Amino acid sequence: MGTVNTNMNMGAANANIHWHFQSIQKPHRAALKKQSPMCIWLTGLSGAGKSTIANNLEARLHEAGLHTYNLDGDNVRHGLNSDLGFSNEARAENIRRVAEVSRLMVDAGLIVIVSMISPFAAQRAFARSLFADGEFVEVFVDSKIEDCITRDPKGLYAKALRGDLKNFTGLDSPYEIPEAPELHITTAAMTPFEAADLILAHVSSRNDSYVTQFAAAS
Repeated sequence: MGTVNTNMNMGAANANIHWHFQSIQKPHRAALKKQSPMCIWLTGLSGAGKSTIANNLEARLHEAGLHTYNLDGDNVRHGLNSDLGFSNEARAENIRRVAEVSRLMVDAGLIVIVSMISPFAAQRAFARSLFADGEFVEVFVDSKIEDCITRDPKGLYAKALRGDLKNFTGLDSPYEIPEAPELHITTAAMTPFEAADLILAHVSSRNDSYVTQFAAAS
């Protein structure tokens, strides 16, 4: 496998690449969908419950008649990021690609839900930097490592503890706890459905267009 280039400003640094203006912009697309687009980014340890919460959240948004897409960290590694491993450099590139795809989807007027371990603060900060104020909602899905090991839905902790998996987040690779997420969910204190409703309420309080749509659909 070749070396992954993790320069997060590759396109911007090339003087031969110019931005082509498009007459239809994000506000036009959002108005057509009657919603305010945003990226809801769930971060936390493997097995914390991010994907389950994201799935429940998307179902609630879909029920409200809103246009969404759920980018799951495991699913994107089957296609878009299938060429990446789990070194620190590859993980940075993993986040960069998903963040850029999320930005495109938000530009298309969608509410995007991302569920990824995204262990490094610098990469999460990069993802946030791609969005306008209020468009990026960081959700820290907080679960004790002992609970994740006990739960271990994919059997990954067992493999890592046997030495079969290296650079496993929370064991031999660090997870940098978010310092100021928009939401901090403690999974021991609520069910995935309650967590999804908490995110829903937070998004509603920040997004007047979404409040209107949700009230009309309920």
